[in-house]
Amino acid sequence: MNNTRTCPYMVVREPAAVREVLHRPEDFSPANALIAVTPLSGPSLRVLQRARFALPPVLASNHTDSHAGIRKVVAAFFTPATVGAFEPRIRGIARDAALAAVKILETAGQVDLVQAVAAYPPAIVMLELLGLPVRDLEELKAWSLDSLELFWGWPDAERQLELAHSAAEFYGWLRELVLEAVASPGRNLFSSLAKHGLSTPEICSLGYFLLIAGQETTTQLISTALFRLAEGSTGFAWRDAASGATSRDLIRHVLATESSVPTWRRIAAQDTVLDGKQIPAGAEILLELTGNHKSSGQGPTAYGLAFGSGIHRCLGAKLAELEAAVVVQETVAALQGIRLADTKPKWLRLLSFQAPRTVSVEL
Repeated sequence: MNNTRTCPYMVVREPAAVREVLHRPEDFSPANALIAVTPLSGPSLRVLQRARFALPPVLASNHTDSHAGIRKVVAAFFTPATVGAFEPRIRGIARDAALAAVKILETAGQVDLVQAVAAYPPAIVMLELLGLPVRDLEELKAWSLDSLELFWGWPDAERQLELAHSAAEFYGWLRELVLEAVASPGRNLFSSLAKHGLSTPEICSLGYFLLIAGQETTTQLISTALFRLAEGSTGFAWRDAASGATSRDLIRHVLATESSVPTWRRIAAQDTVLDGKQIPAGAEILLELTGNHKSSGQGPTAYGLAFGSGIHRCLGAKLAELEAAVVVQETVAALQGIRLADTKPKWLRLLSFQAPRTVSVEL
């Protein structure tokens, strides 16, 4: 645990201490989890205000008594039985994407696996699982990346304004989707939340980051896994990942060492003590979820903190792990004999999100 002059956060790296923070929400609040890393400028705020953009604490940043009931409603869409029953559909989507990637490779001589196989399957799966219409996927992916940069990046004033316009457009689209879903006779997440008593702004707040986290972080996990696998730096051979067991081990290895969500934030709700050190109220904490897990040398490294821990642990953890493993398995099975066309792609590097922007391969 240390402070540095270049980092405004108290960084907690030791896994045991990270877990302790996550299991003490009364001392370490999630209230800052979704606050923009770079303070929003006046012009950016005005753009968001015109769109009636609002993010009241509902799920990830909720530290009130209402959290448990809301979480239960959302969790009902991600039960082990539900996720397990969805595996054939996930595999079908992943296989279709992999076969499409083969056609691109044969035609163009090169294919970007991020766009071809990692980007869209998680979005399709998430929307179907939540009972929502599958549409505007290209826009959803662009909005997701822009929102991650707006809230977890370091954009300059001009770039922040561009991102604010994108976030406002996404929020307007989401609000229409929420109103449509609530009025729909079928079961879906938004109508279930409305029946639980949440207002439209509260549902939009929950949906805003859920529709991002529910698919974009899985896209990033798949992207990193495919890049490291093709690079040959994971200890797993490309051809071996066509096996379900190997693809699962690979994903768990990436989750432990280089997950798409390597850090997360908390704030000290009161004066407290952690690891024998005094923590003043208001101290901003940055938790290192992955990258600091020692390997036993046998099998995948421990990845227990990759999805958080405690009452705010990611509800889609099992789904993300399954999706990533299946997409990798189907991609490798369809694309044998490939090599990286670009060994040094640009990476998305935000405070709490990371992944290669492209994974270009060729024969």
